[in-house]
Amino acid sequence: MKFSVFSPWRPFLLISLGLFLLCEAQVNTEIQAGPLYRVVGSLLSISCNASGFSNPNSKKDFEIRMTDPAKPFQEINVMSTSDSHFSYARFSSRIQKNEISIKHVDSNSIIFEIQYLQKEDDGEYECTVVNPEYTYNGVYSAKTVVKVIDNSLSVTSSEPPTSLSYDEGEALSLTCQASTNTIQHVHLAFAWYLHKEGAQDAKPIISLDRDFTLAPGEGFERRYRDGAIRLDKLDEATYKLNIAELEQSDQGQIYCQAQEWIQDPDRSWYKISQKDAEKIPLTVKAKVVTSMSAVQVSISAQNAVQEGQELLLSCGINAQNLAKRFFSVAWLWNGIEVAKIGPTGILTVRQEYIDRERNGELKATRTLNNNYQLRIKPVKTTDKGSYSCRAWPEEREDGNFNQGAAQDSQPMDINIYTPESGLSVKMENVTQPPAPGEKLKLICEADGVKGQLSVTWKRKASLSTSSLFATIISLNENGVTDKAGAFTSREVRVTRPTTNKFVFELADVTELDSGTYECTVSETQPNGKTQSQTTNVNVNVKSIESAVKMALRNREPTVTVGNDVQLMCKVSGPRVPMTLTWSKETEDSNLNTIVVLYSNGSISWSGDQYRYQVQVDNQGNTIMHNLKILRASHREAGKYQCMVSVFQHNVYKKLSPSNLVNVQVHNPASKLAISSNHIIVQRINTDIQIDCKVTSRTSEISLYAVTWELQQDAGNRTILTSDLNGIITFGKQIKESDMKRISMKHTDGPTFELTIQQVRILDKGIYMCKVEEYQQDPWGEWYLLSKKNSTTNVNVIEPEKKLSVGKEEAEMNISIAEDFSIPCHITQQSSNESQFQVTWFRQQGTEDKTIFTVYRNSTLKASDKNAVRSGFTLLVTGGRSMQWKSLEI
Repeated sequence: MKFSVFSPWRPFLLISLGLFLLCEAQVNTEIQAGPLYRVVGSLLSISCNASGFSNPNSKKDFEIRMTDPAKPFQEINVMSTSDSHFSYARFSSRIQKNEISIKHVDSNSIIFEIQYLQKEDDGEYECTVVNPEYTYNGVYSAKTVVKVIDNSLSVTSSEPPTSLSYDEGEALSLTCQASTNTIQHVHLAFAWYLHKEGAQDAKPIISLDRDFTLAPGEGFERRYRDGAIRLDKLDEATYKLNIAELEQSDQGQIYCQAQEWIQDPDRSWYKISQKDAEKIPLTVKAKVVTSMSAVQVSISAQNAVQEGQELLLSCGINAQNLAKRFFSVAWLWNGIEVAKIGPTGILTVRQEYIDRERNGELKATRTLNNNYQLRIKPVKTTDKGSYSCRAWPEEREDGNFNQGAAQDSQPMDINIYTPESGLSVKMENVTQPPAPGEKLKLICEADGVKGQLSVTWKRKASLSTSSLFATIISLNENGVTDKAGAFTSREVRVTRPTTNKFVFELADVTELDSGTYECTVSETQPNGKTQSQTTNVNVNVKSIESAVKMALRNREPTVTVGNDVQLMCKVSGPRVPMTLTWSKETEDSNLNTIVVLYSNGSISWSGDQYRYQVQVDNQGNTIMHNLKILRASHREAGKYQCMVSVFQHNVYKKLSPSNLVNVQVHNPASKLAISSNHIIVQRINTDIQIDCKVTSRTSEISLYAVTWELQQDAGNRTILTSDLNGIITFGKQIKESDMKRISMKHTDGPTFELTIQQVRILDKGIYMCKVEEYQQDPWGEWYLLSKKNSTTNVNVIEPEKKLSVGKEEAEMNISIAEDFSIPCHITQQSSNESQFQVTWFRQQGTEDKTIFTVYRNSTLKASDKNAVRSGFTLLVTGGRSMQWKSLEI
């Protein structure tokens, strides 16, 4: 198995090579800016581009590496375009399945993709272009950060996924709920779709995009302009589709879809998640306009009916050839269809009346070819209002019915009055006002009872636009309960603790359960007569925002590197399913998720989970969430926050986040001390050594970065810098010739020795040694602990000129071919380390002619060739100091 460790040489090699390049950097590598927030299971796509190569048309190879937040100093090879063995085992299997890929866009650009993101893909990604040239000239890699978050998008339809059947021209209303628990700033886009039979793709009916712009789908523009198609947002998570008049082309599978969008740092929007609700089959029966004469419709009934008695509504139809024709007939209450008999005699009733029809309280029949009757018994005071009949001719063709134009009767007002009776009903709200998640408990008590009792509970929601009460649950005389379809998934029940008392309980209420609750008690007397009494009460469920309180505090706001930090998030309120998210604010004011604690007990960590621990302390209506930061480093310093969301009835409700708590991490006390200032006087052309000694250090494992600066009247300049790894970099103002005579050595102590060979007058000045002490934090990262400076005043001097040569004139008589010597004595010199260059002359007439020159490196040069031919020789005497004593010729 392959593995890697942090290597400091790769970037420093580039820096060192850069010192020998005189031209300006040209190559540049760019990667998509981060952080990029993506959800688990989604597609990650990162673009990378290189420019500035001498041959831009040649295809470049790229390498992708990543760094795991849990191991920030360990690079992991992901994929290469040139080396099939480049990838580590962590990614190789996914590459073989083509789940991870690199695709060339052109010669200098690639797209790196991960098809199905996993939590462990969270980290920092580096894109490196492989240099095809012999020299390095620019930037060859770039990095971006990827944050992998949970997919919390929830989309549910309030309608059961059973078939819906409507007649052409009828109205359709559907609701859908969409919400998310993502703590980053996201926008939701929402749409209703229709997938027609035989069509390859579904088409949008109406949509609300991420910028909150409402638009109709193709083919629905005219009806949208006419107001026949609407999308209403009822609350934070509920969307309602309204189609005023269905058309036959609306038949198919209808469903809602939500998309979650996030804005990347480059200001572009990216879709991180998309979910569809279950598809609902919708059938729309067609209608045709009959060529026969118009249908006349009438209604007849008693204008006033006693409560508990029977309301009989008769619809009469008058048309040509009535006996051989088919009709559909409907009864309307205040313009709302209550019940309808189809052409084959099948009865359909409105949702709110299903329970009454099931209990035999509502019946519809065809008594004659031209007469249809609707019977409601026992009738209630809430049944009073305006009634009318509507009829459609139905033409049968190939076994199917085509509906014609509808005709309505004149409306008729019917009053339901209450007879004098001993039955009375009162209701008590035991939990007023209930908090979210609590149980709503209502008690309905009847007095003056003489017969058998049954009860029905209904509700008219506060947000409902309908004036009708929807049945919740009923209890008949035999003790059998019947729950309405809309409440099949809710925990609701009716009990009868005493003969005349009924208790209604609805568990896990939300703000949407607010409204008017109605209790109707019906009494069947011994003589068979039935009478009913109704009472209602307003119920206002507290908002979850007002019921839940949060507070975040820090036991120790300031800690030393290596110590633990304890954050406490106190959540007070009702016992509802809560999801809590711990997060940390980034420099650009975004939030990075640390951990999510879901209401079902599961925990989802981010990439650096090893730095934290969580603990939950349940104290009744107060829950204390503790986040412990283990062995804090400077990376953990910053602002922290906790956030709660409630998930009730498939909807996320995000509450206001807690206050931000700032965690400060400071360095431990430093013991760094360096040698005090001193003065050095040095002769020119000699070597000088300047020591910068650490006399006290914080720990034995401390590392140091050292910078030497020279301060002169003309300005300051950096001589050289030595980093933590001992890599030396010369200052920009240092000439290449000076680099050869300047060096720095790190010796025990530690002592940092700066050596300058052949010191010059221009080298004098104040030399400042800047020492930075670094310590390693608990996670292996080196951080700056302290800084210290010391100065050395260097004065470069020239030696005093004391050169003196003996000046003794002598006259010598020499025979031909006789050897002779002429002494040349250096009687005084400036320094014992002085070196000399000596030249001998011979005077011929008025002119001095050079005979020999002896240089300080002991080489001799004869200037007068005649002198050599005449047998002149030179004898040099003296020690290694090159001090000349005599010259013999």
